[in-house]
Amino acid sequence: TEAAGPSATTAAGAEGGEEEDDDDDEEQEWPEDVRDLPADEQRRIVLRRSFWQMALGTLIVLLFSDPMVDVFDTLGDRIGVPPFYVAFLLGPIASNASEMIASYKYATKKTQKTISIAFAQLLGAACMNNTFCLGIFYFLVASRGLSWTYHAEVMGIIVAELAVAGMACLRVHKVWHGALVLSFLPLCLVVVWVLKVTAFEGHEA
Repeated sequence: TEAAGPSATTAAGAEGGEEEDDDDDEEQEWPEDVRDLPADEQRRIVLRRSFWQMALGTLIVLLFSDPMVDVFDTLGDRIGVPPFYVAFLLGPIASNASEMIASYKYATKKTQKTISIAFAQLLGAACMNNTFCLGIFYFLVASRGLSWTYHAEVMGIIVAELAVAGMACLRVHKVWHGALVLSFLPLCLVVVWVLKVTAFEGHEA
């Protein structure tokens, strides 16, 4: 019993040290210019700054989204690749860059809480893209009477989304899981190509 005492104390000290490190990481999340201010003033300044940055980001999206689509179309024409494949590879990187960078910063802290935040942020972005953004897209297609002849692309994306959803349901994630998820992108393009030359050949514009 006496021998177990120092070990228990050491373990408790280690856990306490980890908790202190997590607290230090959380404190560092506050900007340096508001870190020493009262809590109410911190919240007010952070909220005001957040609304201003969201408004600026929305304005940037409105200004650059249409030219970016033109760039994808032109790039596809010059390299002889259908615009869908160019947009499928480069579009998510451009539109979800903020979530990717923020999640990466959280993940580099290598604590259970920050890793959970990183996963939650990425899954939240995926859910928003498949609900809110997809709803806007459906509305535009229906309101303008656009024809939809991209069956292979839709099926390929659905297959990739189901695969990612299955990986997200795992309770433990390992490094090779990340490599597997990254492989879903080129595999999805392969699925689209196979469907175009087999099941939907001659049925799409």
